[in-house]
Amino acid sequence: MKERTITALLAFLIFIPAVVIGGIIFQLLVYLLASIALFELIRMRQISHYYTPAIFALLSLWLLMLPDSSHFLLGFEKIEVFMIFVLFLLSYTVMAKNKFTFDDAGFVLLAITYVGMGFFYLLETRDGSAPAGLANIFYVLVVIWATDTGAYFCGRAFGKHKLWPEISPNKTIEGALGGIVLAVVIGMIFHIAFPFPYDMIIVIAVSVLVSIAGQIGDLVESAFKRHYGVKDSGNLLPGHGGILDRLDSLLFALPLLHFINFFT
Repeated sequence: MKERTITALLAFLIFIPAVVIGGIIFQLLVYLLASIALFELIRMRQISHYYTPAIFALLSLWLLMLPDSSHFLLGFEKIEVFMIFVLFLLSYTVMAKNKFTFDDAGFVLLAITYVGMGFFYLLETRDGSAPAGLANIFYVLVVIWATDTGAYFCGRAFGKHKLWPEISPNKTIEGALGGIVLAVVIGMIFHIAFPFPYDMIIVIAVSVLVSIAGQIGDLVESAFKRHYGVKDSGNLLPGHGGILDRLDSLLFALPLLHFINFFT
């Protein structure tokens, strides 16, 4: 418990100031976290001929996280350059004489998309076009924190019905509902303190969606770990596991908020 507390405090003292400062400091931190998260996924699968596809994957990830307005040599859009990386990755299955398989290539591409999408929208939320980027990102953080806290305490106090025992045996339906309720309460308080340009009923509905998306993101990462037989995605954070273990909820919640244009 002491180790977990110290780790959480150190992570808090690094991440929160970077969020507040924004700009290049925050961008570099997000790129670092995304890179670690991608390697955590690739290591889970234990891919043969690891280094070459990992380099392709890392370059593709960084590319996806660039702003949509980015242009490249000869006027190529970033999605066009990404397609070139996809072709290189698929070609590597031939160069590796099928020791790096088509299934491996598919896994790497899905991992790039999963991690890249989430961290891209983390950058967009803080430093994108939205004028209230700092408030927006803190809204997501506190709603996700409220979801985790409510799910934990309500699950311990009232949990009787398993939510998805094959994937995460400790999660309960009562805990999930408790997480949503606390997320809504915290979302409402946040809206009162830092008003969004929406009615309260919209903020309540969005808080419910963010809470559900965050819990699904947590279950998805649990499914990865159970499938590949690992306890944690990594060991970077003593007592807390890896980057994916801590940020899996954000990777689902942040894209959702942008898809529904809540941050305008």
